Amino acid sequence: MKSESISKYRPFPAVALADRTWPDRLITEAPTWCSVDLRDGNQALPIPMSVEEKLEMFDLLVKVGFKEIEIGFPSASDTEFCFMRRLIEEDRIPEDVTVQVLVQTRRHLIERTFEAIKGARRVIVHIYNSTSTLQRRVTFGDASREDIKAIAVTGAEVVKELLPTLPTTEIVLQYSPESFSDTELDFALECCEAVIEVWQPTPEKKLILNLPATVEWATPNVHADQIEWMCRKVSKRESVIISLHTHNDRGTGVASTELGLMAGADRVEGTLFGNGERTGNLDIVIVALNMNSHGIETGLDFSNLSSLREVYERTTRMTVPDRQPYAGELVFTAFSGSHQDAIKKGLDRRAREGDEKWGVPYLTIDPHDIGRSYEAIVRINSQSGKGGVAYILDQEHGYDLPKTMHPQVGKRVYDLADQRGEELSAKEVGDVFFTEFVNVNSHLMLKDYELDYHSAERGELACKAVIEIDGESKIVEGVGNGPINAFVQGFEETGLKDFTLTDYRSHAVRGGSSSDAAAYVQLRKDDGTILWGVGCDPSIEMAGVKALVCAWNLLR
Repeated sequence: MKSESISKYRPFPAVALADRTWPDRLITEAPTWCSVDLRDGNQALPIPMSVEEKLEMFDLLVKVGFKEIEIGFPSASDTEFCFMRRLIEEDRIPEDVTVQVLVQTRRHLIERTFEAIKGARRVIVHIYNSTSTLQRRVTFGDASREDIKAIAVTGAEVVKELLPTLPTTEIVLQYSPESFSDTELDFALECCEAVIEVWQPTPEKKLILNLPATVEWATPNVHADQIEWMCRKVSKRESVIISLHTHNDRGTGVASTELGLMAGADRVEGTLFGNGERTGNLDIVIVALNMNSHGIETGLDFSNLSSLREVYERTTRMTVPDRQPYAGELVFTAFSGSHQDAIKKGLDRRAREGDEKWGVPYLTIDPHDIGRSYEAIVRINSQSGKGGVAYILDQEHGYDLPKTMHPQVGKRVYDLADQRGEELSAKEVGDVFFTEFVNVNSHLMLKDYELDYHSAERGELACKAVIEIDGESKIVEGVGNGPINAFVQGFEETGLKDFTLTDYRSHAVRGGSSSDAAAYVQLRKDDGTILWGVGCDPSIEMAGVKALVCAWNLLR
C-alpha cells in the first residue's frame, strides 16, 4: 500500500476494560459447537451445493459429532425450504441433533420459516439484524438506535407469538446483533437486553446471544475484551448462552475465537476448513484439534481428516490449501534436513521407549490420530538432509541404514534433487539408493561363491569365489572365522586387499519378502577413505559378501 493511502484508515478503538481477566485463563473444556457449513459456507460458494450435496454434507457433519447444525435460510428460496422439509420428512435429523435456521427479523420471513420447520423435534431459530454505526448510516440510511433496536424486538416478539403454532417443536431463540464487532458495546448490549426482555429466558430454557465478528476489524485481544465486557454486563447471565462467530478478514479468526472462549463464551459457530464469505469463517477443525493437542476432549471426531477433506472438496468444489493447519497436504512434511533428523529421532525414540505422552520435534500432534500416515512427513528436495533420506529408505523401502552411512547416501540424493531443481519421490530416492549403493559390481563382479565348513580347522571355514575384475576372471580363496572374514582373507591372498573392514551390520528387509536380507559393510581404504556398501540377498551370508564387494567397488 502506498504511503499516501494510509491516511484514509484509522485505528480501531480499544475497549475500556482495565481489569480484564481473560489473559490469565486457560481453555479447559470444549464449547458447544455449531456448524454453519450449510449456510455461511454454502452461500459463499461460486457454485452452491445441490440438495444432494447438502444432504451428504449434513450426514458428514452428523458423523463428525456436531449436535447443532445451521442448515440454511428456509425463507430465502424454495431450494432452502425444500431442503429443510426433506430433512424432516425423511427423518434424517438424529434425536440428539438440533438444526438451526437463519432468518431476518421480518414477520413474513419468520412465518415462512415456521412453515419449514414444522414437525422437527427441536430447532434453533436464529434471528439477526445489523447494529453497527456503519450499517446504520450506510445500509439503513442514518437509522437511529431506537429504530434498529425496534427491529430486534419485533423479531423476538414474532417468534414468541408463533410458538403455539408448533406445539410439538421445541424452539430455542438465537439473536445476533450482526456486525457486533464494530457496534458500540453499550448499544449491542441494549439490543440484546431488549430481546432478553421479550423472551424471558431461564436457566432451563436459555437464550443464545450470538456476538459475531461479522467483519474482523481489530486484533484478537480487542475481540476478547468485547466478549468479556458483554459477559459481565448482560443480565440473566445464567440464562444466556454467549456464542462466538468469527470471520477471518485479518487472518486471526482462530485466535479471536480462542481468546473469546477465554473471555467467557460458551458456544462457537464455524465451518469445516474455514469456508465462508471473503477470507472465510472460523475453521472449527483447527480450534478443535488445537484443543485435542492440549488433551481436551471436544466431542468432534476428526480421526479420518483426509476422508472429510475429500467430501468437503467434492461437494463445495473448494480446495484445502497445502499449508492449512492439520488438513493441508504439506503440514506434516519436513524438507529441511535438521527438521527431518529431529523428527526421525523423535519417532525412533517413541517406538523404542513406548512413551505414552506425545513428544516428537516439529509435530504438535500425532498424524496417525487424524488419519494421516508417517509416509509423507519427510519429503526430499535440495534442502533436505541425510536424516530425511535415511527416514525415507527406512519407512518406504525397509532399509535401516547405519548412522554413519547417512551422509554418504544423503549427499548423493539431495545433490540429485539440487541438480533437478525439484522434489524427489520416495520411489526416486529408492532408485538412487539401489542403483548406486546396493550390490554394486562396476569393477569387481562376484560370479560364484562356495563355502567349505569341513576343510578348515575347527571354528573356521574356507571360501572359494570366482570373481571377474575389469573383465578378467580370478579365483579367490581364503580361510576365516566367517564368510566375510574368509572372503577378506582371500582378497589379501589375491593382492586385492587395500582396505580394512571396520564395521558390519545386517537385518531382514522390513516389508519385503521374508527371505530378503540386507547387509552393510564399511571399509576404510589405506588412504583413509571410508565408505559403506550394501548387499541384498535371500541369504544373510551372501548379503554380507555382496556388501563387501559393493563397498570395494565404491572405494574405487
